[in-house]
This record gives sequence, structure tokens and C-alpha cells, in this order.
Amino acid sequence: MSHHSDKMKANLTTRLNRIEGQIRGVKAMIEKDTYCDDVLNQIAAVQSALNGVGKLLLEGHMKSCIVERIQAGENEVIDELLTTVQKLMK
Repeated sequence: MSHHSDKMKANLTTRLNRIEGQIRGVKAMIEKDTYCDDVLNQIAAVQSALNGVGKLLLEGHMKSCIVERIQAGENEVIDELLTTVQKLMK
């Protein structure tokens, strides 16, 4: 279970709604045969926005869930976190 505040949830939801709109925009660009470089630039913007969401979630996860589990003696959470960070960095 996550520990996100209502403010954080609203922030993440707003960001994800914006990303959803960007994805629809990329799809429309492809359907309209938009110049490839323009589409690729929009894809880069979407990836950057998703990375921003991931960074916020990771920060919150580390400051709450990870700390709590380490304090509870569940040190295996460190390996779990490292695996997750590796996936985010691909």
C-alpha cells in the first residue's frame, strides 16, 4: 500500500492526464503523416514526462515505504529497490 498524500495523487494524476493527451497527439501526428522528426521530438517529450512521474514516485517510495521496511528489518527491500531502479534506467 502506498502512502501518497492527496496533493501528490493530484499532481501525479495531472501529469498522467497530460501525458495521455501527448500520446493521443503523437497518434494523431502519425495518422496525419507528420514529418518524422516532429513525431520523434514529441515522443522524446512524452518519455521525459514519464521519467518525471517515475522520479516523483521513486522519491516518495524511498522516503516512506523503503525507510519503513528497513526499520522493520526487511533489508531485502534494498534488492527490490535496486531492481526497480535498473528497470527505470533502461
